[in-house]
Amino acid sequence: MRGKTIVITGATSGIGEVAAVHLAEQGARIIFTARDEKRGQATRARLNRANGMSDHVVHLADLSLLSEQKRVAAAIAAEPKIDVLINNAGAMFNKRSETADGLEKTFALNHMAYFTVTNLLLDRLRQTPGARIVTVASRAHRGAVLDFGDLQSRHGYQGFGVYAKSKLCNILFNRALAKRLAGTGLTANSLHPGFVATRFGDQSGGMVQRLVAIAKPVGAISPEEGAKTILYLATSSDVASVSGEYFYKCQVTQPTKQAQNDADAERLWQASAMIAGL
Repeated sequence: MRGKTIVITGATSGIGEVAAVHLAEQGARIIFTARDEKRGQATRARLNRANGMSDHVVHLADLSLLSEQKRVAAAIAAEPKIDVLINNAGAMFNKRSETADGLEKTFALNHMAYFTVTNLLLDRLRQTPGARIVTVASRAHRGAVLDFGDLQSRHGYQGFGVYAKSKLCNILFNRALAKRLAGTGLTANSLHPGFVATRFGDQSGGMVQRLVAIAKPVGAISPEEGAKTILYLATSSDVASVSGEYFYKCQVTQPTKQAQNDADAERLWQASAMIAGL
């Protein structure tokens, strides 16, 4: 990875930060987003310790807002090249809230940020031979079904259920993206990292937060373990020409039938493009 430029959203904790540090140790230059300046600078310091020869960059942004998604994507697109884009930022919320754009916050952060930032970086990615897009989804998509009449979850909101739908969106997005990239040499794959012991869910509130806190000590894997498939998709020559797949433990895995629905993938793409104004 020496000399390569890696863009990661959500790299100030958990599997995102672990992946960023490992990639830096391998010689990569890391460009990442952070919502909190203090945490962003702390991660940048870690990256500098891992690889002080590269000029690592942090961009502060609230990726739940369309304007911020577009602003930070435009700033990153000014980079000379991008070898890998890792879509990782995400959260789960116990109570429904809307962003200033009128979007339900889980949908805005977990799906629209992936969609908008990726689309605005595509031209730069296409200019780098063998560039890759890695999208962090989740096995939580199992059981989720999209209601295209209520993508903003105005009815019957449940925190985990809405999170599960956002992860289904991630896989459908990757599916539609890979079809659009066919023949370009640019690949796109999604993954389930596993149930990882990170800060995820710690501030979601309510019963969801309590259940996550109970489950982590029992069944969660370490962030180092959870980052392995991200690193595999970002670096391995084994997947240099693989695109449109869903991985778990560094192997192609079949998502649910809902996540393989091409009609839904295209419908979601068109709806997202309209929301983003792209």
